[in-house]
Parts: sequence; C-alpha cells; structure tokens
Amino acid sequence: MTILTGLDWLVIGIYFLMLGAVVWWSSRKQDSSADYFLAGRNIGWFAIGGSLFASNIGSEHIVGLAGSGASTGMAMAHWEMHAWCMLLLGWVFVPFYYRSNVFTMPEFLEKRFDARARWILSVVSLVAYVFTKVSVTVYAGALVFQTLLPEMKLTLFGQVWGPFWIGAFATVVLTGIYTIFGGLRAVLYTDTAQALILLAGSFFITYYGLERLGGWGELQAVCKERASDLALWRPMVQAGSTLPWWKNGDFPWLGIMIASPIIGIWYWCTDQYIVQRTLAARNLTQARRGALFGAFLKLWPVLIFLIPGMIGLALHQKGLLVIPPKVVNGVTATGTIDGDQVFATLVMNLLPTGLRGLVVAGLLAALMSSLSSLFNSCASLFTIDIYEKLRPNQSEKHLVTVGRVVTALIVLLGMAWIPVMYKVAGGGLYQYLQSVQGYLAPPITAVFLLGLFWKRVNAQGALWGLVTGFVLGMIKLTIQANYGTLDATKAAGPAWLAAIGDFNFLYASGVLFVISIAVVIGVSLLGKAQDEASIAGLTYSSIDKKAVRASIHPLDIAATAIILAALLGMYLYFSFWLR
Repeated sequence: MTILTGLDWLVIGIYFLMLGAVVWWSSRKQDSSADYFLAGRNIGWFAIGGSLFASNIGSEHIVGLAGSGASTGMAMAHWEMHAWCMLLLGWVFVPFYYRSNVFTMPEFLEKRFDARARWILSVVSLVAYVFTKVSVTVYAGALVFQTLLPEMKLTLFGQVWGPFWIGAFATVVLTGIYTIFGGLRAVLYTDTAQALILLAGSFFITYYGLERLGGWGELQAVCKERASDLALWRPMVQAGSTLPWWKNGDFPWLGIMIASPIIGIWYWCTDQYIVQRTLAARNLTQARRGALFGAFLKLWPVLIFLIPGMIGLALHQKGLLVIPPKVVNGVTATGTIDGDQVFATLVMNLLPTGLRGLVVAGLLAALMSSLSSLFNSCASLFTIDIYEKLRPNQSEKHLVTVGRVVTALIVLLGMAWIPVMYKVAGGGLYQYLQSVQGYLAPPITAVFLLGLFWKRVNAQGALWGLVTGFVLGMIKLTIQANYGTLDATKAAGPAWLAAIGDFNFLYASGVLFVISIAVVIGVSLLGKAQDEASIAGLTYSSIDKKAVRASIHPLDIAATAIILAALLGMYLYFSFWLR
C-alpha cells in the first residue's frame, strides 16, 4: 500500500499550524459565558454555514457514507439530501430561537413549557452525545488511522499500541485542548476552514476515482448490474424475499419517507449540536443566511462522500483496487468488503503525493470539527442547563471555567468509551448511527413542532410526550439488540419479543412519532392551557411577524429557490440513473 511521503506530512503539518493560530486568536477573549458558548453573538453567515456543514460531516460521515455507498448504494442518500431541513431551520425555527435569546435548546423548552422539559432534554442529550456521537466519531477516525498508517506503533506503560488507538487518543486530546481554550469562536472559525478542506479533498477523490474507473458512464454500467441493491428507492419487499413488509430491512421506500423527515427535523432544527451555531449570529438575518449557506453545502455529500464509496466498489469488482475484507469476530469473511475502510483505501491508492496529505488533513479536519462541536455543545448543555440551575448567580468567569472543566470531562468519557465502541461497532457505522437516532428523534421532533405551532400544547403534555417517547424508544432499542429471527446471534423467542426486535427501525421511528404526538395532545387537552402572556413570542401565532419579515432580504429568497431546485434535480436524477 502507498504510504504518506514527506510532502504529505508537510501539508498536514501546515494544516495544524494554521489550526493552532486560529485557536490562539480565538482564545484571547473568553471573559463571559456568551463569549465562550456563543462566540459573543457576533458571527457572520459564512462562518455559521461552514460550521454547520463541518460539524455535520464528521469522520463517521466520510467513513460511514463511503462504506454505505459500497454496501447499499444510494440508500443513505435520503439522509444526506436534508438541505431542505436546513432551509426549515433558517426560515421557521431560527426566528423563535434567536428572538427568545436562549443559549440552548433545553432552555428554549423551559421558556415554552417548564423546567421539567428542560431537565429531560438536557440529560438525554448529554447521554446521547457521549455514547453515540462522540464514540462513533472517534471510532471512525481511528479506523482511518488504521488504514492510512498501518505500521504506526507506540510502546507505553508496557503495552504496544497500534494505529487505531494512537489515532483515537491523539485526536480526542488535541481537539479537546483547542475546544477548552478557544470556546465556540475557535470551533466556528476552524470549522469554516475545515469545511473548505473537506469539499476540496473529497472532490479530488471523486475525480481521480472516476478517472481510474473510466468515467461516470462506466460507474453507471457497473452499478446497473446490482441496481436492486444500489438504487435510491427500494421496494417494500425485495424481490424473492419471503419476509413480511414490516421485517424487510433493506431501506424500503415507505420507511424512508416516514423516518427520514423525523430524524432530519430533529437533527437540523432542534439539536443543540447543530442549532448552537445559528445562535452565535450577530443578528437574525445572519443566522438565517448561515443556515441557507449550510443548506447549499449540504447538497454535496452525496456526490463527494457517498458516490466515492460506489466508485470504490466498482473498482474492486473490476480488479483495479483491493478493499480489505470484512472481519467478523476475528474471522475474515471471504467474498466481502469492509465498507468502513473504503474511503481511506481510495485516498492511499488513487491520490498523488501532496494531495494525499491534503485529503488526510481533511479527514482529520472532519474528525476534529465534529468532536470540537460536540465538546462545546456538551459543555453548554451542562453549564447552562444543569450547573447554573443547581448553583445560580455564579460569575461569568466561573461559568467559563466550569465549561472548560466539563469539556475536559467529556474528553475523558469519550476516550473511556472507545474500547467498548471498538467491540460493538462491527462495521456499518452510518447505519448504526441512524438506527439509534431513529429512536431518539421522534419525541423531540413531536414536542418542538407541536409547541411552536399550537399554543394549546401545555407543559404537562410536553413532559409526558418526551418521557413516553424516550422510554419506548430505549425499550425498542434494547429488544432489537437481543431478540429477533433475522440474526442468528439473537434469541428467537419468545415470539412477541422477536417480532418487536425484527420490526424495521424506519417504521418503528414513525410509530414512536405518532405515539408521542398522541400523548402530547391527549395530556395537553386534559389539562389547562398555558397563560398566553407566558408564551408570547414562542409560538407561531404570537411571534412578532413584522420584525421577522424585516430581517428577510430578497437574495435570501432567491438562494432558497436555487437550493430547492438543485435538490429536486438531484432527487429526480438519482431516482432514475440506474434504470
């Protein structure tokens, strides 16, 4: 396998020097909680949009999407064509968040409902971040190191550490350091630079991959041979399958249409990890425009992350590239490929020296940008939503110090979880992440949508909707991990548990959403309506629409139309490209 040359390392070194300079500049003014957690609320649209994109496209996306492209074709593209969700964030959700002057999404729920809703969302978000996003991101980044630097070894504490562990711990520690000192301002500005590196590096992967393969037409020809496995839209029951529709696990079109919007609205419009960037804007116009710029950038992942995975599969099938086989429980599965190693294999075998270093820097950028965003969001959630509630009236400097300490603790927890993640993530990272999110998203999406658009929804309804949805989601996840007839490693009885375990996670997400809505509405109608004065400006009927309209520029409307047209064009093209 090709190794990194001196020029590659020079490019990587220059990247880290630039990163250090940005962090040093950002860390000079961190006197207040607004400075540390929201960058002084003085950020422009370009940095916001770049940070939205870079925070979303972490190493688990690059590694996982390429792997999904090689394994399941365009199935995961539905989650990557969520530019419309970012438009929804900018036009619908941001005006409520920004004008309510909140730091976090749980804080917004407290203003709209009560402190109980805030506590529930804070705790659930923190646990979910540490045990899903942090661990999956670190695991994916470590896999990249394992493929790029297979000979790297370090002896420490009498133990020989390989490239997986060196890469995992080094990136977590480095990212933690610059997040601790630089705050959200460092996160935003480094994310903007990293977004550009990600786009440029991944574009070259696609370009050189198609050149080696023989062009776009050759990719289509190879993929058409497996059109039923690689198509964007899949039937509810695969041809020749004897499984009932609700057991079919190959991304049925109805399940996609149900679950993808639920997960998309939760992630892009209500999750602290994403929304925090828009709250740092200097005004509502800049916040909305940042979301629009992020939506434009979000049009590209299918072309530059997922398509390379399909290119890798095509090259492998034609004998032009060798992708390592999948290893299950220490046993090599013959006739398979390890999807999570596709992207790194393409980097090392297709790119010329120097450019290879740029793309490796891009992979590091993806890992670090996602981790830095996670660390800062976790610090914000704990400090603002938990610590300040338990110990009110603390000084601004004290809150910044607490935020830094919490960031350090999150770094340590993420590192401690790596060995566990190493055992449980047997490939298919992106699908694993979407499955878990499919059970977390429904109650949050239901409560935010109903809370914004129906003033009759009260605090009691929101509380019971969140609790019911979360409990049922975790029950389904636990049963799914232990019972089912589709996996020989799971218990096939009792039959009713196996049936729940086999129920497709896409349909299950929709069922949880409907149950959450029913609980929120039912409990709300049984109780009293909230005092309208207490929720003024927090619902669609009471927000200052004149002020919102004054923040809209005609260019924003034109940009929205262009993004929607491009998105529709992509959906139409990829719906028919293998026919």
